[in-house]
Amino acid sequence: MSDSPYFAPDYDAPIDYMRRTREYYLALGYDNPYRWAHYVDAPFQPLKKPLKESRVTLITTAALYQPDKGDQGPGAPYNAAAKYYNVFSGDTSVDHDMRISHIGYDRKHTTATDSNTWFPLPLMRSFAKQGRFELAPRFHGAPTNRSQRVTIETDAPEILARCREDGVDAAVVVPNCPVCHQTSTLVARHLERNGIPTVVMGAAKDIVEFAGAPRFLFSDFPLGNACGKPHESDTQRFTLDLALKVLESSVGPRTTVQSPLRWTEDGDWKNDYNNLARMSPEEIARRRAEFDKIKQTALKQRQVAGVA
Repeated sequence: MSDSPYFAPDYDAPIDYMRRTREYYLALGYDNPYRWAHYVDAPFQPLKKPLKESRVTLITTAALYQPDKGDQGPGAPYNAAAKYYNVFSGDTSVDHDMRISHIGYDRKHTTATDSNTWFPLPLMRSFAKQGRFELAPRFHGAPTNRSQRVTIETDAPEILARCREDGVDAAVVVPNCPVCHQTSTLVARHLERNGIPTVVMGAAKDIVEFAGAPRFLFSDFPLGNACGKPHESDTQRFTLDLALKVLESSVGPRTTVQSPLRWTEDGDWKNDYNNLARMSPEEIARRRAEFDKIKQTALKQRQVAGVA
């Protein structure tokens, strides 16, 4: 089929999350823009053996549900009380109640009713049973840390140590919010530099590429859906399968493959996330007050965790 002279609208392109986030927080009154991690190069480690003979782990920025930490379910507002600041691990042979209320995912366009869209462990178990790879005994939680220094010097080395304990040959890394994408890329870089191939499955293309991911499967979906559409097992299976193909077939660093799947036909959802043009002054003021409260809660959590 030949191309049409009627082009897609300009907004129907990957969201510029770094720019939009910077403008959003400036409008809220925070005049010290966040500096995102930036590398022009990337480490790269090819698979040492065929994928079907490789032990693969999952690295996530989702959090285990904590009943005593308030609302963490679908539609819950940003819940800083549910954040975590230290690496944790879990048994891959059983299911886990993983939530994303502690991060800034797309709360308008993400239902948050199907954890398979951000935590593909059940599907990875299924693929492992089919002989696609061997599933490592543990998955690992990477704290969504705004401090690149802590991620690089503390969290990434800890995840590497745990991967080595488990004899991991490769890792699937799944972020959710904007800072998650930076965290995940920095972790992936550290693993690759130390001999473990990775693939990041994400939805914030600008952040992952800015930080220099070795391999990246980009799904142009709202944040919180890096592993497929909610309650659509076919898109979830397709997305994980494609990520594994990127892991296997990439020939060099900074490989990005974009999934052909679309969230909606018109793409208008991209106009909503932290878009000042669609917010009233009253809404901006409300969000400022809400964010000030969240910051205080997060500070207390960091103090308890010993990372303040």
